[in-house]
Amino acid sequence: MKSTVLVLNCGSSTLKYALVERSSGETRAKGLVERIGESEVPDHEAALRTAFDRLADDGVDLHDGALVAVGHRAVHGGRKFVEPTLVTDELIETMRELEPLAPLHNPPGVLGMEVARRLLPKLPHVAVFDTAFFHDLPVAAATYAIDAEIAEKWHIRRYGFHGQSHEYVSQQAAAFVGRPYDAVRQIVLHLGNGASASAIDGGRPVDTSMGLTPMEGLVMGTRSGDIDPGVLGYLHRTAGLSVEEIDTLLNRRSGMLGVGGAVDFREIHSRIDSGDGHAELAYRIYLHRLRKYIGAYLAVLGGADVISFTAGVGENDARLRADALSGLSALGIELDGELNVSDSRYTRRISTESSAVTVLVVPTDEELAIARACAAVVG
Repeated sequence: MKSTVLVLNCGSSTLKYALVERSSGETRAKGLVERIGESEVPDHEAALRTAFDRLADDGVDLHDGALVAVGHRAVHGGRKFVEPTLVTDELIETMRELEPLAPLHNPPGVLGMEVARRLLPKLPHVAVFDTAFFHDLPVAAATYAIDAEIAEKWHIRRYGFHGQSHEYVSQQAAAFVGRPYDAVRQIVLHLGNGASASAIDGGRPVDTSMGLTPMEGLVMGTRSGDIDPGVLGYLHRTAGLSVEEIDTLLNRRSGMLGVGGAVDFREIHSRIDSGDGHAELAYRIYLHRLRKYIGAYLAVLGGADVISFTAGVGENDARLRADALSGLSALGIELDGELNVSDSRYTRRISTESSAVTVLVVPTDEELAIARACAAVVG
């Protein structure tokens, strides 16, 4: 039975691709095409053709009848798209209307869909939305305390992002601890260059750190995360910065880069160890924000059964995990130092046997999550 899905994640200058077996979870091939828009890869069509050529070099024929669908990571579905959806002309048109909600992400995503449909016209294409998992947040968690008419007119609410990862990781965590998904209170910490936290009660997300855009919440590689909204007006009035300049500042020149001078946590740790005060301050800010969200979500959930670390930083930085959870034994969280430093690539427990809260490291697999969602849509 056909069960292979081609998963595409189109950015403005990059294309990630993976060939995933939905049933087994095996990734047959994956890769990254970079520098789209430059001479060697002038546009997204050239990027897709490059990806296809690389797959062919690995012995993969996309036209041999094994593919069941093409899955597209779509960042922002607004209120319209709350589940994986077949890509049609109407969907593309609606996603264009949603571009103001995600001006950095939706346009290249739409472009990737258009090009892929043109190059693989006989296959069903499915959009899987980052925001879909969080579409049914409790109204008090989803609603900002601003003028209700303005919020309704301009679709302002908490949407949340990294939905495929939070859903996949929370499902894996429940299975690992041997409990029904609908009977576990979980905190998922997706810590990568982009970072987000979620509180999931019985399989339903009840809060998440990212909001209308992926800028809110935790400190990230280049994004500020939570900030007093008054800072924006202050910078505009007193520093003369335009809206575009402020947006660039908070999205691309803030976070670990803006304070500590680096995005990669290996470099941050190296700088700290060599006495770099800026890197140390950035790390302390990052930890403070992360611990604050963990505490907040323990309150939202009324306690947690499982806390999971995932994504590049969450899965690989034992030092950060230890610092994030240090001194929390009064909250039932006790980390096992030896288990924490294990370099296993599989889901694993890193808390002590006596810890009331089970702490896990769960490798995320957004490509597999997208492939399964696609296969479910196309049957």
